[in-house]
Amino acid sequence: MTPLKIAITTGDADGIGTEVVAKALSEIQLKRNVHFYFYRTPKCPKKHLALIDRKFYRKQVNSIHEAIKESHIDDTVFFDISVDSNPAYFVKEASELCQNGVLDAIVTGPLSKPLITQSGLGVIGHTGLFRQMVKDKPLFMAFLGEHFNVSLVTDHVPLGEVTKHLSPELVVQCIIETHKLKQRLSEQQAAKPMALVGLNPHAGDLGVIGQEEVSYFNAIISECRSKGINVEGPVVPDVAFQRQNWDRYSFYISMYHDQGLIPFKLVHGQDSGVHVTLGLPFIRTSVDHGTAKDIFNQDKAESKSMLEAIEWALGSAAEIKN
Repeated sequence: MTPLKIAITTGDADGIGTEVVAKALSEIQLKRNVHFYFYRTPKCPKKHLALIDRKFYRKQVNSIHEAIKESHIDDTVFFDISVDSNPAYFVKEASELCQNGVLDAIVTGPLSKPLITQSGLGVIGHTGLFRQMVKDKPLFMAFLGEHFNVSLVTDHVPLGEVTKHLSPELVVQCIIETHKLKQRLSEQQAAKPMALVGLNPHAGDLGVIGQEEVSYFNAIISECRSKGINVEGPVVPDVAFQRQNWDRYSFYISMYHDQGLIPFKLVHGQDSGVHVTLGLPFIRTSVDHGTAKDIFNQDKAESKSMLEAIEWALGSAAEIKN
């Protein structure tokens, strides 16, 4: 059997990326015949590597291309790629290899926006980098949590420009891509409808506070239902995420970044949460938190989000490959 090839990027050298990866991998249920490609800078604390060494045979290489040459190894191997360059390039290289079918998935650690800006790649955030690679279709940010799941129609857009970016077509495409992800949830979760969260306060109050819900939200729901996709709404934003609604919906479709991520992160924190990029031709998962540089190398970082991200990538890659 051809081994699963999973790239793991660790983000900022002075962030918690290597710590959460090391902790997550120390807890993971190890599966045979998996090749991990671990990108990090030479500044990685040695104690993080020592934690990985307790569970894996770690082979240090100078590039991922050197590691891929050893793809014939029929066992679980941890390729340690130590490269002294901007970590944004780790993501770019691994993603291109996923796009070309060389790797099966990429799991990304937290990477700061300033560091991506310094790379000269001309993007903001991981999703911006992926959009450079996949220009023929929209991409969306989705978040899987222990209590509820969220997809974002728009993401890193200034609040004052959200309505300029929204369109019925974009909302429908987000719902379609989320529906594909929804089918990979448990049978019980997949059977639940998705909630289309209103854009305006009170979901517009029948057009009294904004026209979007009246002008096209109902048409979106009708179109999606005609495609066999169960969507309810528009749901009033300020009550949508109340606890009694968590078990009612499989996903919340949020119109903008903070509408979905403030409640998601407030409830889940670092205790749970996998970020999945929808619309990519390959698997990408990530943590749902930032670099937390204030606790770098202090052994305080919670690793459950990274553990869930790695497990989701492994499961997704295995499902596709088999």
